[in-house]
Amino acid sequence: MDPVLLQQFLGLVADGGAVAQAAHAASAATAATTTSAVSPVTASATSTAASATTPAKTSRTSTPPPGAPFDPHTLTDFQLDELTHKLIGRITRLVRTELRLDRERIGRLRDPRH
Repeated sequence: MDPVLLQQFLGLVADGGAVAQAAHAASAATAATTTSAVSPVTASATSTAASATTPAKTSRTSTPPPGAPFDPHTLTDFQLDELTHKLIGRITRLVRTELRLDRERIGRLRDPRH
């Protein structure tokens, strides 16, 4: 999955607290471990005769321009599953650590529910 897409999605989902920290850690880890694709650059050579009659052609890519807002509804089921599998382990580990630290802070190292 595209790291930029993942980061935009995480920015929309994460709204505060441990979830924001988990999302930030996940996006930083994902950005550090994956290589980002370089978007194609189109160069249009203009000549004096061609520039007067023909407008410059640009190629359209499947990714939106950087200024366009991200719409999570455009993600496919496969992309959502991939995103879930990438994030669930990291978020679970961070939440468990947060709960353990809370138990240590209040003096109950054991969870009585288990």
